[in-house]
Amino acid sequence: MGRHFGDLARVRHIITYSISPFEQRAFPNYFSKGIPNVWRRFTSSVFKIAPPMVLMYLTYTWGNRVHEQGKRKNLADTHNEE
Repeated sequence: MGRHFGDLARVRHIITYSISPFEQRAFPNYFSKGIPNVWRRFTSSVFKIAPPMVLMYLTYTWGNRVHEQGKRKNLADTHNEE
């Protein structure tokens, strides 16, 4: 009655290898190569990323400060309304 789902195609001349999950190392060379690589990548890109971020932060805080000042009521305009 037809082929089963796992036997739909016959693949020949292809060799696959696999390693047991129990034989794999989860963090090979983590301390010897991983951390120095992270530090190298951080120091190479921090001067490209930090100045625009600082500029955007200063612009944002300045805009919020100006907005809060603009929302205040001017007491000189309402002093002589009585």
